[in-house]
Amino acid sequence: MNHIDLGVVLRQTLSANLYSNLVTRPTGAAVRTQIEALLAASERSLTVIDFSHVAMIDFSCADEVIAKLLLTSGRDREAYFVFRGMTDDHWDAVEAVLERHGLALVVERESGRGVELVGVLEERERRAFQAIKRRGRAECWELAGDLGEPESDLRGALDRMWRRRLIMRAGDAYMPVGEVA
Repeated sequence: MNHIDLGVVLRQTLSANLYSNLVTRPTGAAVRTQIEALLAASERSLTVIDFSHVAMIDFSCADEVIAKLLLTSGRDREAYFVFRGMTDDHWDAVEAVLERHGLALVVERESGRGVELVGVLEERERRAFQAIKRRGRAECWELAGDLGEPESDLRGALDRMWRRRLIMRAGDAYMPVGEVA
């Protein structure tokens, strides 16, 4: 598992020790490029993107760092992300970017509730994620029984979630991203 502290990446990218705001598109592009370089070595990865040391993020930076990272990282390899340390100061920009691009992401809350999905999701996807979290690892037929849905209907939702890297797949079983992070 990789852990990337955005505050550290930001300071290294801008060579500024006291700067903790992710603002402007060029800054976001530079930070994303640095993150991509850090991730380039592995074919499959689970990465925690930590916002704990970032005071705020604007829309253009969220678009560059979050949206473009999610849209491009899963093409050539299995890249999974858990976003940690997001506060109310981050949410307006992040939620707007998720809605604009139809994206969702896995977020680790500080409350100790583990991970949850945020963003653009179908109700079936939310329910399936919760069922997978409860089980820890489950096959489609088990989830179909838990949710009272036909396996054929649920399989499509699970495959979409896997392609969006919201859940992991090992053979016929699905696991929540981030529960091991």
